[in-house]
Amino acid sequence: MDSQHWRAVITAAQAGDRRALDELVEGWLPLVYNIVGRALNGHADVDDVVQETMLRAVGNLGSLRDPDRFRSWLVAIAMRQIRDRARRRTPDRLEEAAASDFAELTVLRLQLEGQRREVAEAVRWLDDEDRHLLSLWWLEVAGELTRRELAAAVGITRQHAAVRVQRMKERLETSRGIVRALDGACPDLREVTGRWNGRPDSVWRKRLARHLRGCGYCGGTREAVVPAERLLVGIALVPLPVGFTLSLALGGKTAAAATSAGWSAKLLGALTKPAVAMTAGATIVAGGAYVVTQPPGAPPPRAAVTPTATTGSAPPGTSAPPAPTPKSSPTATKKADPYGTVVDAVDRAPDPNARPAALPRRPESGITSTGGPKAVMQHRGDSVTLTGRGYVLVRWQISPGSRPGALVMPSWTGLKGRLFHVASGGSRRMDDPLPGAPNGYATGMGGPSIGYAVLPPGTQQMWQNEYFYLDGTVTLTQNERGCDYGLIVFPSNRDAVVEDIDQGPPQGAIRYGLVRDTGTDSAPVPQYVTRATPADPATVPQRSRV
Repeated sequence: MDSQHWRAVITAAQAGDRRALDELVEGWLPLVYNIVGRALNGHADVDDVVQETMLRAVGNLGSLRDPDRFRSWLVAIAMRQIRDRARRRTPDRLEEAAASDFAELTVLRLQLEGQRREVAEAVRWLDDEDRHLLSLWWLEVAGELTRRELAAAVGITRQHAAVRVQRMKERLETSRGIVRALDGACPDLREVTGRWNGRPDSVWRKRLARHLRGCGYCGGTREAVVPAERLLVGIALVPLPVGFTLSLALGGKTAAAATSAGWSAKLLGALTKPAVAMTAGATIVAGGAYVVTQPPGAPPPRAAVTPTATTGSAPPGTSAPPAPTPKSSPTATKKADPYGTVVDAVDRAPDPNARPAALPRRPESGITSTGGPKAVMQHRGDSVTLTGRGYVLVRWQISPGSRPGALVMPSWTGLKGRLFHVASGGSRRMDDPLPGAPNGYATGMGGPSIGYAVLPPGTQQMWQNEYFYLDGTVTLTQNERGCDYGLIVFPSNRDAVVEDIDQGPPQGAIRYGLVRDTGTDSAPVPQYVTRATPADPATVPQRSRV
């Protein structure tokens, strides 16, 4: 929306117009969420800092003299809350893990690929000060902030901001090189990282940077490195997660308690209003909490990605979808063999608006991976061994534009214990076209001008994210031959699965995910799985007895 519209909305909100205040919160909450989320990289304090920022903005709106400066004023409030949070951190909280890795959220929710994904993941390697600055610079190059607003938010001159940004960009480029190298297969790098715990920090950034400068394998690049600012131009804001709660009452205060505490009349209006628009639709609950509910038919958030829904028809050359319901398999009802034959047949693409069934709960003690928290498998023969009890995400990246043709599917070998296929997510099947991509496809099954990725007959159509439950140990091997593809394997958990598969059309994705788990031993078994350890994992048959 233009500045004239927002000037009118802000002026009306300052005068006590509840609808204007609702629109103000709805329109600017995604910006604050992105700044705080990226600055803190998804730390558990993100929600608290976002809430405190919006609370202070609403409560002090009357002090804003110039409505044209609202955005820089709001961003400055957010940055103060981020700095205050850093000062409040006690030694026992310094090593707290992120509640949800914002870099990964950025990649998944915005469907970033290639060098854009690389930039998002490089954020993990920056120090807090650089990450705080990058949270603003990212939005500057994406067109959401101006350099003047960036400088004002940090509290420095534009000249000083230029120097600070340049230094941050240099460290970001170093971090991009590290992400690229860790995705590669340098044997010397594996030796260097032998004692690394998998958590990015400044010490390991410097060690790995030294390796990159002296390594011909890692220092060389197979493609031109595009400057980060060119990659980030036009990228949308990461949409708010489903279930995000904004409590402007804080601490469970009621409207009456807020009155005695001297809260502003406008804030009370927001707290006591029966329904407040928040990123396309929200309801207010006891204690004054705005909860994102995304009612059916609601428009998408202001800056969210909004691909259009598509039919489930597969492109030419891919496996046809004639068949049964996705959750069942022909032998799942055989009482004599509740956990046995692999028969997870080709499934139809579900209706984009069909919400997934409830995901059953299975015991979780955690999964360890020989590839660490993120195993990237881009070449034939790459493998990762998973051990434990819990959930695993296998993320597909198919590149028919690089090399189309038949897919030789990955295989699960050496299974000891049980392995189930529990859900499919990532907001789309791989035969779903994406608007704006070449021929309508991006890391999917391809298009007429670049060729198609072709699945073996009878192979189930994979989704961008496929989830499995393991109770034991198994090795997953990448069998690339023919069409170019890669796999990224992450140990996961049930909450992450539920959050992914519930990202549906109201959030701007193509379709909701799919639950395949029955909660029993009759749940589907992945295709291409065996308890044997063949010399060539690519020879594992599609339907194996386990």
